Amino acid sequence: MKPSASSDPIAEEQASLWAARLDGGSINAGQRAELAAWLEADPARRLLLSSYCQFSADLEQQLPLLAGIKDEVAGIKTAAKTVPLRPWLRWPTLAGASLIAAATVAVILWNGRPQDTFQNIATPIAQRQALTLADGTQLELNAQTVLTVELTTRERRVRLSGGEAFFHVTKDAGRPFFVETSAGSVRVTGTQFNVRTAPANQLEVTVLEGSVLVQPGDNAGSRDLRAGDQLTRSGGDVSVRSLGAADLDRALAWRSGQALFNGTPLREALGYFGRYHGITLTASDAAALKRVSGSPSLDDLDGFLTSLEDALQVRVTRESDGSIRVDTVRN
Repeated sequence: MKPSASSDPIAEEQASLWAARLDGGSINAGQRAELAAWLEADPARRLLLSSYCQFSADLEQQLPLLAGIKDEVAGIKTAAKTVPLRPWLRWPTLAGASLIAAATVAVILWNGRPQDTFQNIATPIAQRQALTLADGTQLELNAQTVLTVELTTRERRVRLSGGEAFFHVTKDAGRPFFVETSAGSVRVTGTQFNVRTAPANQLEVTVLEGSVLVQPGDNAGSRDLRAGDQLTRSGGDVSVRSLGAADLDRALAWRSGQALFNGTPLREALGYFGRYHGITLTASDAAALKRVSGSPSLDDLDGFLTSLEDALQVRVTRESDGSIRVDTVRN
C-alpha cells in the first residue's frame, strides 16, 4: 500500500516517524498520549499514519519475494540498511530502519519460526478488515483502526492506537492476551469482545462471550466484565452496564457493515457515519433534536443522507472543505 500523498511534508515526516516507532516496538504511556493528541489535531493524520503502517502488513503478502533478501537483512542487528523493494518509497532514515525490521520479521515467519512475531495493521477510511493472527486469534477491524500486535512465548499483546476491533481470542492459559489503549487495558486468556477507543481518554469494551478484566486508566480499579457487559470510559468517568440483545446487536452491527439506529439522536448518528468515512458531519441545533431509526449500510453514505432528507425533512449541504451539514427545512 503506497503511503497517501500529502501537501504537508512535515505531517508526512511525523507520520513516518510514528509508524517507525510503532513498528520498532513498545511505546510508553507518554508517547501513546502524544500520538493520540497528534492524531486528534487533524483527522487527515490518521489516514496518513495508516498508510505508512499498512506497509508492514503488506510485507506479509510478499514473503516469496522477501526470501531472496534473507542474506541482506541478516546484519540488521549491527547496521540497518534500506532495502529498495519498492522504488516509490521515500521514507526518512528512521522509517527506513523500521522497513528492515518489518522485513526481518517477515523472513523469520517465512523460515517457520513464529515463536515471537510483531506486525503493524491499519485500515483506511470506510474499509473493514478481518485477519487471523499466528496464534489463531481472529480479529475484525473497523475503518480507521491502527494497532500493533506482538506475540511472544510468554504473552500476547495488542496496542490499539485508535479505532475499533473485535477479538475472538484463542484460549491459551499460559499466554495471557492484553489489549492496551491510551484510556485503559483489557486482559483475557480466551474470549470474544469488542474494543473501541478514541483520543481524550475514551474507551468502550463490550463482551460477547466469556469474561475480561478491564483496567480503565492508571488510577481506576479493575473491572471484571462478563458476557453482555459493556464498560464505557469518557475522561475520568467510568460506567458498566448490562446490555440486552438489541443493544448488543447495535454495538456490534459494524461487523456486518451496518449501523442500527432506534430513536438515536441525529448528532450521534452523524458522528457514527463521520468516524467511519473520515469526514465531519454536523447538524444545526434545530436538526439535532430529530431522531434516527433504521439499519443503513455503513458503506452507503449518500444513501444514508438521502434517507435523512426523506424521513426527517432536513436539508443536506456539502461544504467546500468536504464537511457535510444537516439543517431543518424552512417552510
